[in-house]
This record gives sequence, C-alpha cells and structure tokens, in this order.
Amino acid sequence: MKANTHPQYYDAQVICVCGNRFTVGSTQELIHVELCSKCHPFYTGEQRFVDSASRIQKFQQKQTKASEFKAQSKQKQELKKEQDQGPKTLREMLMQAK
Repeated sequence: MKANTHPQYYDAQVICVCGNRFTVGSTQELIHVELCSKCHPFYTGEQRFVDSASRIQKFQQKQTKASEFKAQSKQKQELKKEQDQGPKTLREMLMQAK
C-alpha cells in the first residue's frame, strides 16, 4: 500500500461574516463562511432574505417575463382563432360572397 495517501486533518477555525468563530475538523486550517447558526434566519427566527448573487431579483425578473410571455401567447392564440374562423377554401369564400 502507498504511504501518506490520506490528507492532513486539522482542527479548523471557521470564521463567519457576522464575526462568529468556532472550530471543526477539516482538511483545511481556515474556513470562511457567509452564514452560520448564529446569523442564519432558520436558527435565529428572523424573517429576512439571504440574497446571494441577487437571486431574488433574478427570480422576480423571470416571473415578470413569464407573465408577459403568457399574455403575448394568449393574444397570438386569439388572433389565430380569428383567422381560422374565416373561409378556408375558395368555394367557402365564393359561397359567402353570394
């Protein structure tokens, strides 16, 4: 068997953006995180959005685009129905002209 195949294991220092620090076991000596149990809304009971990379705005933009697309497709369907109600053959056109 090969020697030294396992990585070095450390008691890692975890540092949160809120300033909370704690230790865990890891292969890295220092870990930086954005959320921890002291500041995460699930654990604190606060009602706030954790927005990373503007995901909430992106979702809202997708929702508005989807509603606009739905309205446009509905208009297209109504226009197509109006066109389909007209005469389909030359004979039907001549019968309506009489």
